[in-house]
Amino acid sequence: MTSRAQPHHPFPSSSPPTSDDEGNGGMDHAESRDGATGTDAHTDVTPATPEPAPESGKKRRRPWVRRVGRIALVLALVLIVPLLAAGTVLRINYTGDPADGTHTRGRDALWLGHAWVDGRKKDADVTALARRLEGTGIRDLYVHSGPLEHDGTLPKSAYPRARRLIDSVHREMPGVRVQAFLGDILAPEHPEGLHLERAESRAAILRSAREVLDTGYDGIHLDLEPLHSGDGDYLKLLDALHEETGSRGVPLSVAAHQIDPLPGFHSFWGALTGHPKWWSQEFFGQVARRVDQIAMMSYDTMQPLEGTYGGYVAQQTALALEVTPPSTDLLMGLPAYEENRFGHWAHAETVPAAVRGVRLGLSREDADRAGFGVALYIDFTATEADWAAYREGWVGERRPALRSAAGSCHPATPAGRTSGRPPAPSAGSARCP
Repeated sequence: MTSRAQPHHPFPSSSPPTSDDEGNGGMDHAESRDGATGTDAHTDVTPATPEPAPESGKKRRRPWVRRVGRIALVLALVLIVPLLAAGTVLRINYTGDPADGTHTRGRDALWLGHAWVDGRKKDADVTALARRLEGTGIRDLYVHSGPLEHDGTLPKSAYPRARRLIDSVHREMPGVRVQAFLGDILAPEHPEGLHLERAESRAAILRSAREVLDTGYDGIHLDLEPLHSGDGDYLKLLDALHEETGSRGVPLSVAAHQIDPLPGFHSFWGALTGHPKWWSQEFFGQVARRVDQIAMMSYDTMQPLEGTYGGYVAQQTALALEVTPPSTDLLMGLPAYEENRFGHWAHAETVPAAVRGVRLGLSREDADRAGFGVALYIDFTATEADWAAYREGWVGERRPALRSAAGSCHPATPAGRTSGRPPAPSAGSARCP
């Protein structure tokens, strides 16, 4: 900012000279008010008090206002530029074509709500579920049977109809396993929650697992949140649980957090928000080596667009495959629910985008991996569109083909809709599927 010009006064004071001034030989000439000069006059040249400059039409900003503006601009650039760069990378990660054969391996899963074990669901609902799952790759049902008490115990009153459900599923869906979905909130983020650092709490969880397995469940699916990366007490718990499930010949499964999209990102985010959210890739691998199934909760990702979400899922799939041993089944979660809040946008986190992202990540990292699948969350919010996206995108189902009078093949399309697919080749160049 330039300083304001001070007013210039060309004329000295008009006070008359004093007698002491007369005859002063120190000055030959004195300038009069009208600019005339004389030989014997002396004029007082003391400057008058400056008058303020007239206000300009535009007010000038104070220095601190400009400094604050510059700081805000720098902060905006520091935040926005990396976000735009990351979004661009993720969107590029969503491009390309999945490899042939990247479809279900028959190791998929479905999370089910508590209504299946508290009496609200009946035999007719099991029959309807069997029809729903027919021809899919789903072989595990994670049935909510908790939550655990904050001390790790689980009253049997929490799952009064479990035995009936298990028998019905085995009858209606041979080969499908019913796992007890057990979970709770964790300290330190929830001080009132479960404290894994307490040996008595871990021992209580082990007893609860034994009790549900005695009821007839085909496995344990553990979901403890929010679980911080590097939690050694959690690893101790998994070792004890896996020894128990292994002795019974049933699987131990866990719901897992996402992996750092950038190395050490969980530490940065934890310092910023108090909620680390992600796991290091190393910790994800440590967990994966202690279980039979690990299902990543690849949703609630804060991604604003379907393309960036799909690219993020592709990245997460590849990162998880890198550290999950072949002896452990890796499942990627599909968001079969619609919510709009910070962390999850329904228009971005869709089942079609997740399925395509899973296939891209699988294609790039280990396209032939057998121990791999997807898991839909959750039955009571999944729509027909979600199920169609799972079947068409992952199971690999196609709409039945219709043969026209000319003998060519084209996909069947519901009345009033266009398929959005190019015309199929003639019967002479391709067979009907």
